[in-house]
Amino acid sequence: MKLITFSREGIKQRVGVIVNEEVIDLNIAYKTLLASEGKIRAQQIAEAFVPADMTGFLQGGKESLEFAKKAIDYALENKTDNGYRLVYALNEVKVEAPVPAPGKMICVGHNYREHILEMKREIPQYPVVFAKFANTVVGPQDDIPFFPISEQLDYEAEFAFVIGKRARNVSQEEALDYVAGYTIVNDVTYRDIQRRTIQWLQGKTVEGSAPMGPWLVTSDELTDPSGLEVILAVNGEVRQHTNTANLVFSVQYLVEFLSNLMTLEPGDIILTGTPGGVGFAMDPQTFLKDGDVVKIAIDKVGTLENQVKKVTE
Repeated sequence: MKLITFSREGIKQRVGVIVNEEVIDLNIAYKTLLASEGKIRAQQIAEAFVPADMTGFLQGGKESLEFAKKAIDYALENKTDNGYRLVYALNEVKVEAPVPAPGKMICVGHNYREHILEMKREIPQYPVVFAKFANTVVGPQDDIPFFPISEQLDYEAEFAFVIGKRARNVSQEEALDYVAGYTIVNDVTYRDIQRRTIQWLQGKTVEGSAPMGPWLVTSDELTDPSGLEVILAVNGEVRQHTNTANLVFSVQYLVEFLSNLMTLEPGDIILTGTPGGVGFAMDPQTFLKDGDVVKIAIDKVGTLENQVKKVTE
């Protein structure tokens, strides 16, 4: 299942699913399904089990996913119902970041061997973790804003996973049961700002520095997060190319490690790290500029493409 958050004129951000180039509004579809079955409190039940916001939907776990599947079948047979529109053509909506307001965005640094070497570091004994915040999130159809605070805007292709149920002290053997699905994030970084102190946070949390999407591929569809090719290109030139099999710390390890530090909640996003080939490490260094198009493709997940746009105000 490819879950999205979408909007359109007159409609705020809502959870949908993409089926054959069409977008199904899951909340409305489930509500009309319940109404067709004679449920008196159809709206309240739908809001409880298939709410319109992604975080709320993920909080419902596997039960909400099962209800959503029934809603999808109903919507494909009844594209409108009692004046409600259940299905839109993909080109009628704006696809937003799949999780537009994550509670936590945990990033893992130095998690691909080739990137560790190009940055002249040693293989870490424990994951290097830092944070981005929800203010950084933009969608697959948004530009990457380039603010005039720096001239060193860099890209980082990241395979990311989203937590699907509350996780605390989870073992690696059980870890994937706590993953709702997978998406792509570009960990856009202002390098000079990042490196002016020993803490990276300020260079990682500038507005709009986390393009995400295009959707969330659910873990029942993508069952194994290892062995996926990751490619980033700038204006068609491949800059980064790796495979998730090369991660130093796997998805399973990261769930165990992080859930021993903190409680992971549905909708939390973990960025698993970037491979070699960042602009900072090139010779000569090559940073993003106004108009550049950054495209990240990951097997079985999809393609995230955004254009850099200089902000002058």
